[in-house]
Amino acid sequence: MKKFFSLIELNKAIKEKLDVVNTKPFQKRKGNRQEAFLEEERFALIPLPHSPYEIASWAKTVVQPDYHIKVDYNYYSVPYDYIKYVVDVRVTRTIIEVFYKNIRIASHKRSNKSGGDFSTIPDHMPRDHRKYASFDKEFILEWGATTGPATLLTIERILESYPTEKQGLKSAYALMKLADKYSIERIEKACERVLSYTPRPKLKSIQTILKTGHDKLPVEDTSKQLSTQKNDNVYGFTRGADYYGGNNNDN
Repeated sequence: MKKFFSLIELNKAIKEKLDVVNTKPFQKRKGNRQEAFLEEERFALIPLPHSPYEIASWAKTVVQPDYHIKVDYNYYSVPYDYIKYVVDVRVTRTIIEVFYKNIRIASHKRSNKSGGDFSTIPDHMPRDHRKYASFDKEFILEWGATTGPATLLTIERILESYPTEKQGLKSAYALMKLADKYSIERIEKACERVLSYTPRPKLKSIQTILKTGHDKLPVEDTSKQLSTQKNDNVYGFTRGADYYGGNNNDN
């Protein structure tokens, strides 16, 4: 029995023995194992994977109306045609893959952020959303100007309210998406409304105005309605007694 004192020595000895075994002639047919492999089997080989195998977990989820799925509090896009479809999601340490009926419909690099990150592929968007995929400050301001002066001013105030331009653009983009659900006319009216209440408008306030339909009311009607509510926060900001010119002692 031969002893080996390292893995390198052992592998070298195994290779030598393999060469002997593979070149040894067959007993009942012509040739040897090496020749049989080259002539009969090698053509069927496929390349090895470029990356090592990773353990994956699977889950089922429903594609949301914004054509994204949620994984670990981050969001990944799929083709918008699959909205409301149940899909299978394969999750590894580095990749998010989405399958529908065993066919892969989307693949994303897994986000390493703790939550709230969006990974969106432009081809997954409806055509009318793609124009927003690579928007910048110039684009968002141009859109605001075409929508109306109140919308433009609101966007400028929103951009000014954030410490970084990227954060402000994200909020402005959400305002643009509201126009898909409502209309640019209602967006302009809602911006007029919110600017009449505060010089520092917020997206949440505009969403509330649109949801409640207050953008459709005459300004004076809304003012009367609000005057009956003390210290209210209907639109996401608080007004005390000084705002109404009263002393708030008439409880």
